[in-house]
This record gives sequence, C-alpha cells and structure tokens, in this order.
Amino acid sequence: MSKNKYMNKLNEEEKRIILDKGTEARFTGEYVNNKANGVYVCRQCDAPLYDSHSKFESTCGWPSFDDEILGAIKRARYIDPMFGQEVSCANCGGHLGHVFVGEGLTEKNIRHCVNSISMQFIPGKSNE
Repeated sequence: MSKNKYMNKLNEEEKRIILDKGTEARFTGEYVNNKANGVYVCRQCDAPLYDSHSKFESTCGWPSFDDEILGAIKRARYIDPMFGQEVSCANCGGHLGHVFVGEGLTEKNIRHCVNSISMQFIPGKSNE
C-alpha cells in the first residue's frame, strides 16, 4: 500500500471520494479551470501525480490530463468503456478517477478524468 509512513487527515467528503471511490459533481472541483504551472499531488499522501503541462480543457467537468508522472498512477482492470478504467495513486491506493482512451481529444489520445478533491496543487515550475 503506502510507501509513506504518515497519511494526511481527510475530511468526510475527501474520504467519500478517495477511500470509498466516489465522484465529485461535474464543474464543482477547485482545479477544473486551473491553468497555473505546477504539480498536482495526491491529497492523501502527497505523492506527485500530474504535471500542469499535461492538463488540458476537455469540457467534461473534471480536471483532465493526457499524461501522468512516471510510476505515479495505478490502473485497475478495465471493465467498461463508458466508465473508463479506474485510476488510483500508486503510492497509497487513493481513488483519483478514471482514464479514457481513444477519444481523440489530444495527440496522446488519452484522458485522465480526475476528481479535484483527490489532489492538491503545488504551484511552481512543472517538469515540462
């Protein structure tokens, strides 16, 4: 499970999304429209997940990324194309959202659809 000895304390809504694999309402997350440079880290364990340069506007209502930081994301077994493939933090197992392939929204042809509440944004220079 976690490589970190300590986990951040989660409030009830964070637990619902991160631990119970819930989903926040569309267009309500704090990072949907964030365009600043920086790194998105796991809210539960602070592990780096996504660089801001991989974030793009998909109009789906959740932050979208077409790439992850190498080794940061774990994918569950693929079940249904409508719901994509569940993704979680490779460090602590916290639920992030889903990944979809083949939509043609970016050159990489992939969309990580992530709950804002599953992440924290650290402003600064991205690894672009």
